[in-house]
Amino acid sequence: MLKLYNTLSRKKEIFKPIKKGEVGMYSCGLTVYNYGHIGNYMAFVNSDILRRYLEYLKYKVKKIVNITDVDDKTIKGSIKEGKSLKEFTDKYEKAFFEDESSLNIKKASVYPRATEHIKEMIELTDKLLKKGYAYKAEDGVYFNIKKFKGYGKLSHLNIKELKEGARVNSDEYDKENAKDFALWKFYNKDDGKVFWETKLGKGRPGWHIECSVMSTKYLGKSFDIHTGGIDLIFPHHENEIAQSEAANGKKFVNYWVHNAHIIVEGKKMSKSLGNYYTLRDILKLGYSPLALRYFYLTARYRTQLDFTLENLKNASNSYERLKNIISEIKDNGKISKKYLEEFEKAMNDDLNTPQALAVLWELVRDKKAKGKYRTIEKIDEVLGLDLLKKEKEEVPKEILKLVDEREKARKETNFELADRLREEIKKKGWVVEDAQEEVKIKKI
Repeated sequence: MLKLYNTLSRKKEIFKPIKKGEVGMYSCGLTVYNYGHIGNYMAFVNSDILRRYLEYLKYKVKKIVNITDVDDKTIKGSIKEGKSLKEFTDKYEKAFFEDESSLNIKKASVYPRATEHIKEMIELTDKLLKKGYAYKAEDGVYFNIKKFKGYGKLSHLNIKELKEGARVNSDEYDKENAKDFALWKFYNKDDGKVFWETKLGKGRPGWHIECSVMSTKYLGKSFDIHTGGIDLIFPHHENEIAQSEAANGKKFVNYWVHNAHIIVEGKKMSKSLGNYYTLRDILKLGYSPLALRYFYLTARYRTQLDFTLENLKNASNSYERLKNIISEIKDNGKISKKYLEEFEKAMNDDLNTPQALAVLWELVRDKKAKGKYRTIEKIDEVLGLDLLKKEKEEVPKEILKLVDEREKARKETNFELADRLREEIKKKGWVVEDAQEEVKIKKI
């Protein structure tokens, strides 16, 4: 039986869906004001592992991943670059989908954009006003957190000392600044050309209401699982609960599954410290996205993961070694019940991916084990590491073209050109090995 650590109860709980055989799952996606960084993608990979394991357990999963394309950051970025909001965010949204694909993250059922759900946000805000949970101020419509008795239950925040009527207009703030938060922000000059004319007034939504609307629209007023990084527990997820439960009068989410932060060389990742990495930075360094995915799985999702280039290199070497060993496996008998049960035991224990990897390594090294190929295939349905995919299939078309040109040069005994092409291939991060039967191409 799958057990998940629920942030709401602060303990592991046996997973029981609202509807038998089906799971509704919402994951906070990317705010498309920049390229996704390695912390973002650690959260997205962990969410993908959970989704894949639920499907492995034969659940039908409806997964929603939102696109935050209007908030403080996207507006500021679009104005700075002199572009419309859509033109600015489209670039990073496209990159997000490319990055998800390269990391082998399965596509969500729906990717709702915040800008396409303004009508529903107005309706929810209006509902909260009518119910007395919200009020109008000079700069927007705010949620009165003292009116919602359960406020603070996710982050274990005590708001007894809160000053009545204290408000915060910023999308992001910490527990020390817990105040009434904006549902709808009235237009000001800092918003440039970003606004909507509505019955609430000219303006744009607050960040938190976006996810309440998009999650409940596609999953219903109550659903099974909400994932995200621990940085979202407060204020974002706390505010989602308050808005949703105040408006709908029922429990919003049953299981809150949060992953820990990634740190870089023992420090918080930040541009000012020069230790900030996007996924694209990792690829430029010559590492495959699936080596990064493997690195993420080496720690439990609730354990703080320390990213260093040395750690990534070690993970990459382990991943390549694993694939090389697997590539030699010819056995295609029945699935090994023993190893599959050990794998499931690890995953049922709150998604213990390091132990799951250990089981996989034990399997591939076990000379007596039968049914290796099909067992690996089954395990990789969850891990998503493309362990049985042939190396040549992963080589970029640009490299394959250079290899073909080199082969042609060799056949024509133009060895000078062949050597030059080999060096060009090497500079792009690949090495060509000339074997008797075929040419092998490997990542450096």
